[in-house]
Amino acid sequence: MNAIITSEKLNKYFFITKKALEKAKKALDTSRLKEAEDFLDMAQRYYDDAQFFLEKKDDAVLAFAALNYAHGWLDAGARIKLFKVTDSQLFTVDEQ
Repeated sequence: MNAIITSEKLNKYFFITKKALEKAKKALDTSRLKEAEDFLDMAQRYYDDAQFFLEKKDDAVLAFAALNYAHGWLDAGARIKLFKVTDSQLFTVDEQ
């Protein structure tokens, strides 16, 4: 594994992104469901890619990059309120 990306750090980001995915799935803005589902789908695909890169390719760098893209889609969806979330630990949103 790349010396910069430790397995501990990677596991932490897998955990955080999975938790954010689960919260976002339960908080879709139904008035903009198509857009919310699109953002969620992209996040899920990048999360799945991260697992593939780590498990099948043994490439921690690509896995870490894919996790960052996954969480970026979640954050973007949260910022434009496609996901009704207020958890500022998992998303770049203001708590209410």
